Amino acid sequence: MIRGMYAGISGMKSQQTKLDVIGNNLANVGTTGFKSSRVVFKDMLYQNSSNAVGASNNLGGSNAKQVGLGVSIGSIDRIMGQGMMQPTGRALDVAMDGEGFFMVAKGPVAHQDDDIKLSADGTIEDAGGREIFYTRDGSLSLDSEGYLVTSSGERVLGYSMESNGTQGMDADGKINFIDSEDPDLEAAEDLKTLRIPDSVEMDDGSTRKVMSYSIGKDGLITAVVEGGEVAVLGQLATASFKNPEGLEAVGNNMYLNSSNSGAPLVSSGFGADPDQVRTNGEIVQGMLEMSNVDIAEQFTDLIVTSRAFQASSKIISTSDEILQDVVNLKR
Repeated sequence: MIRGMYAGISGMKSQQTKLDVIGNNLANVGTTGFKSSRVVFKDMLYQNSSNAVGASNNLGGSNAKQVGLGVSIGSIDRIMGQGMMQPTGRALDVAMDGEGFFMVAKGPVAHQDDDIKLSADGTIEDAGGREIFYTRDGSLSLDSEGYLVTSSGERVLGYSMESNGTQGMDADGKINFIDSEDPDLEAAEDLKTLRIPDSVEMDDGSTRKVMSYSIGKDGLITAVVEGGEVAVLGQLATASFKNPEGLEAVGNNMYLNSSNSGAPLVSSGFGADPDQVRTNGEIVQGMLEMSNVDIAEQFTDLIVTSRAFQASSKIISTSDEILQDVVNLKR
């Protein structure tokens, strides 16, 4: 059989995969925080008709004669470049400006006694049986108990605040008042499930209603309570990776870390040692990160891929015509 026929088949299969990737990119052009993908091809094995020959006294050298056996998929890479910001004006919409991912979890809420333990180098040491996900989609909302959640219900993770022994969040998830101007204000050591309550409990045991809240560039969540005082409710945690392209996409705008992405490096909480602070970009409130899909580029790739598919199919039909001529040699 003609080797070119099988090379054509490999070309059609590879171009079909690229068409699938382009189709997914275009389908998600409006998906919040979506990162586009690209296909990289590589040539396959070669069959040697003759090996290379070195030069001698009488003749010069000659190169090897090799016939390629087609093409295959080298990799499907995710392009993690920044998407444009879309203003929404919504208090619970946040966008990540720079590297980093928001951290969310499936599983029981994390309070004082069962929080998510971090090691000294900022990696997760014990998630307490929870499944941790990473996302660039900051379209958050509140559930019936005031917990920050994603559109699919995963709870947002971050730091609770403390000052002089007073914990911002107790073991029942209740939020105690901690003044945002307190000089001893600092983040708790490990991660917890963040909550924006209807009211906070004051030092004297009374409660005050939360009138409004905001999220700062460092992820610090503050609230204005009755009387005009400003309480700090918590701080969003973010994570970065040595190789973010190695993350495994699992749908719902979520990623899981893989063996090739590296361990997540969690951002430092408020009040951390300045010499050991880990930051992962800035958080912008009232914005959402749009998809980074370039429509013009995708349609250009679509045209090129379509023509490449046609060329590979033409190789097969031409090879078939040659085989037909060979069969017809004897009539």
